[in-house]
Amino acid sequence: MTKDFRSWIFLFILALIWGSSFILMKRGMYDELGQSIFSDSQVGALRMAIAGLVMLPFGIWSLRRITHWKQVFYLLVVGTCGNFFPAFLFTFAETKLSSGLAGMLNSFTPFFTLIIGFLVFKQRVQLKQVLGLFIAFAGICILVGILNNAPLEISMLHVGAILLATLMYGTSLNTIKYKLAEFKSLEIASLAFTFLAIPSWITTWNLDTLSVFKTNKHAYEALFYISILSVFGTCLALLIFNQIIKLKSPMFASSVTYMIPIVAVILGVFLNQETFHISQFLGMIVIVGGVYLVNSRQVKK
Repeated sequence: MTKDFRSWIFLFILALIWGSSFILMKRGMYDELGQSIFSDSQVGALRMAIAGLVMLPFGIWSLRRITHWKQVFYLLVVGTCGNFFPAFLFTFAETKLSSGLAGMLNSFTPFFTLIIGFLVFKQRVQLKQVLGLFIAFAGICILVGILNNAPLEISMLHVGAILLATLMYGTSLNTIKYKLAEFKSLEIASLAFTFLAIPSWITTWNLDTLSVFKTNKHAYEALFYISILSVFGTCLALLIFNQIIKLKSPMFASSVTYMIPIVAVILGVFLNQETFHISQFLGMIVIVGGVYLVNSRQVKK
């Protein structure tokens, strides 16, 4: 199996995992009647705390790989910008935005990845990459119904939260590729979460999260969904994500954000019996075409 083929396989697997994350976030916050269980902050804290606990043994073992304080700094950048703060920003945003719109806004990650790579890491930008980004973004607009005048609930504060998260994702992506190349995928993920484990559990405690189990009968069911989100949508996903960066590039890895809305739409059709329109299929084709254009025959650095 070639490196390119493995990269595309990993990309589709990651899209499947993260495409379901928006639903898991909602299930962690609300019951079937739409009543609140955990707050958005509590879901974010629990997600990070559980992920930190799962990755702690691997992180302790990987501490021997650290030889300089700068490596600690870059690992903290990956942990905070790539995981900790976005976990809170996305759950906050989903209190007011639909999952479809949240998925669409998440697709700004490749834009920020490209911009940061160019401005900070002096990476060359090709015209076809920029063109491919806009084509893929247009496909997402079609997919979520922007061009069909679908009703959207928009709060600029919550939109800004996702845009800030995507800026952080772009920072983390480039840091992994250009500052942590000597580390393996498991080492990066485990060390990043190990450094965040104690702050995450302190945050969980300070948010009075444990009291929810005494007052809400749906708390354990919500915890089940949050645990799935933590283990698969955070730990496993980050391992795959880091591996994609190692195999290809930050731009290729960030392209997963274009695939996520496709998965979200398909899940909506099968799980919630939502209507599937021909325009959505067109949107999917446009997205895949844009992603392919962005990543075809890139100049290697």
